[in-house]
This record gives sequence, C-alpha cells and structure tokens, in this order.
Amino acid sequence: MDVIPAIDLLGGRCVRLYQGDYDQVQTYGENPVEVARQWQEQGATYLHVVDLDGAKAGHPVNLAAIEAIARAVEVPVQVGGGLRDRASVASLLNLGVRRIILGTIAVEQPELVTQLCQEFPDQIVVGIDARAGKVATRGWIETSEVLATELAQRMAIAGVAAIIYTDIYRDGTMQGPNLEALRELAAAIAIPIIASGGVSSVRDLLSLLSLEPLGVTGAIVGKALYTGEVSLKEAIRAVGQGRWQDVPPDFGSSAFA
Repeated sequence: MDVIPAIDLLGGRCVRLYQGDYDQVQTYGENPVEVARQWQEQGATYLHVVDLDGAKAGHPVNLAAIEAIARAVEVPVQVGGGLRDRASVASLLNLGVRRIILGTIAVEQPELVTQLCQEFPDQIVVGIDARAGKVATRGWIETSEVLATELAQRMAIAGVAAIIYTDIYRDGTMQGPNLEALRELAAAIAIPIIASGGVSSVRDLLSLLSLEPLGVTGAIVGKALYTGEVSLKEAIRAVGQGRWQDVPPDFGSSAFA
C-alpha cells in the first residue's frame, strides 16, 4: 500500500485545515518545495498536492508553487483544488503534474469528466469528499444530496483511474480513518481507492492494509506526518510501497472475487 504525503497549499504556504475549515488553519512550512523534497527523501513514491485557494476560488491559484514542486521532485505529483474546466486540467499537466484530481465537476459536470478521461487516459482521478456519506463540493463549503457510493459508481463508468475518498469529519482530526465507509465504497466499485482523512498512527495504516484486498490501495497522510505522530519511513516499512498508479486497466476482475 502506498503512503502518500499531503501538501496543502494556502497562500503559497504548506498548511493543514481542521475538517476543511478555512478558519482553522495551521501552517507547517513556508516553502512547500522544501517540504516536497523532504517527503521524497524519506521514501514517498507519490505526492498529493491540494490547492486550497483554488478549491475556494473555483480555479487554480497556487500555480507557481505547484510547478515548483513538480519540477523539484522525481516522484509523480497529483494535484486537486478548483479544477473545473479542461483548460485548467491541461495547464497543470503541462506543468509536469502526473495526475489531476477532480471534485466539484464530478457532481456538476459528469459528462466533462468522461471527456477528460478519454483525452487524458490514466491521468484523471476523482476525489470524493463526504459528510455523513453525502458528497461535499466547492472546497467542502457546500454539501450535495449525492451519495458517495453512487458518485463513485458513475465515475468508475466514466473511466477515472482511481477514487480518493475523504471523510471530512475525520480530516485533520487524527481520529482514524472511516473503515466502514471505505469498505462500503470498495464493495460498490472495482477501481483503486485511496483513503484520506484521520490517519494518526501506523496502526491506522495497518487497519487500512486489511482493506487492500478489497481495492483500498493507498492512504494519504497529512497532519500526522507534520506533527511527527507518524514517521513516513516507518509507515512505509510497515505497509510497503505499492504502485497504485500502475495498476492495469483490468484491476478488480480478480481482486474483488
């Protein structure tokens, strides 16, 4: 299973929010490039970058920082936050980003997601951020009536490479991942799932590892890495280095048997 460090950008700085609340922010680094290099040096096989300003504004904002990160590290970088049209997606891919994470448009413009999957195969991932099982959009500011499992099924049909599932109530709280929700999601789709939100210890990662046979093939870790509660090196030794980005298109035919 991949352990994927999160780098959340707000005003060009590396921060963490509590349950997605922009009024509850903690800064962990003024230079996100240095942070990215640190995680690479400690063994990260992938980096997860979120443009928090972009998520709120509806278009990419921290482009300079994102490009600097993508150019500074050798490991692939995936980016989300405010990507709601083709131009924004193409611009980030041109900056060296490996994969794009779509959120709001998966709910509001699903046909565009399908088009992007066709144009940029294996480079489109959908982030499903949920409150009590319902999908939140527009930087977690709004909550729709769409169920996370239903959206995941539609996005799997659209051709996305993976689903990143975040339980908003767990994000930044270090209360552990929502295993029940992840298990339900894994039962609904046959594409890789990346867990996000709540990881506070290596024990939490080991609990997620039990879901790997169901398709939960990676875990994004944020606050716990920055506070030192989780050592990236120790986490990687504990759960191994997966390669979810290289999973073949027919993944799931046997894994979910």
